[in-house]
Amino acid sequence: MSSTDYIEVTAIVQPQEPWTDLLIEELAEIGFESFEENPQGFKAYIARSEYDADKLTSVKLWEDTAGECSFHFSIEVISSRNWNKDWESNFKPVDVDGKCYIRAPFHEAKSGHDYELVIEPKMSFGTGHHHTTYLMAQWMLETDFKSKKVLDMGCGTGILAILAEKMGASQVIAIDNYAFAYENTLENIEINAAKKVEALLGDAQLLGEEKYDIILANITKNVLKEDMATYVKAMNNKGLIFISGFFAVDMQELTELAESLGLAKIAHKQKDEWAAVKFSLEQAG
Repeated sequence: MSSTDYIEVTAIVQPQEPWTDLLIEELAEIGFESFEENPQGFKAYIARSEYDADKLTSVKLWEDTAGECSFHFSIEVISSRNWNKDWESNFKPVDVDGKCYIRAPFHEAKSGHDYELVIEPKMSFGTGHHHTTYLMAQWMLETDFKSKKVLDMGCGTGILAILAEKMGASQVIAIDNYAFAYENTLENIEINAAKKVEALLGDAQLLGEEKYDIILANITKNVLKEDMATYVKAMNNKGLIFISGFFAVDMQELTELAESLGLAKIAHKQKDEWAAVKFSLEQAG
């Protein structure tokens, strides 16, 4: 683990949409590396050496925008010693339905599961602990990935992409627009000897003419809304797409958008306030 100290910003945002996503975008532009959403807002992290208090307080959206929203944030320094200690004491392995075991390098291996993933957590989103990652893994374990071409959008640590390879995917493209996530994915690809996973730094603009059998998109509501049409264009006929990263209250809105683009909802899963939905593409002709 890195010896870097981090600044943790806890933001309370009311209402959540669209302000949470907009704030995350602004904080990413001033160097914040990692974000974790929650029902009240989000937490953001940046290396202490990169932190600029003036840049944080000058973010335009902190001000009440025409009475439409309100923000409150608090700041805490997390020392590398305490951060690493907390991870090793509180970061527990994740067991997904007795089939997939997700652990950090400092955990012991465990037999009896179909798949074991070793994920270096660091500051990236996607360790299996967050409800949306867990829900996506559940969907994957119910799906045939053998010889499938897979796209993982917003890959975080690369956990879903690596699982796809372990489940038999022939090719996996993992994309994230945050440099820290891209670098963490590369590290985890090496740790898990995932030879068929290729990590790319960027967003949906990287998608060209290639078609995929399965798309995994565990991102945020606003990104899903913005890029859903691009994902559909990248799907093979009868392909599948799994989406998550949003609250259950937003599921209907995203489902209506997906259906307007030609996707058919198959089913959804929910864990507390978070949801994940499975769609298929049935093209005419």
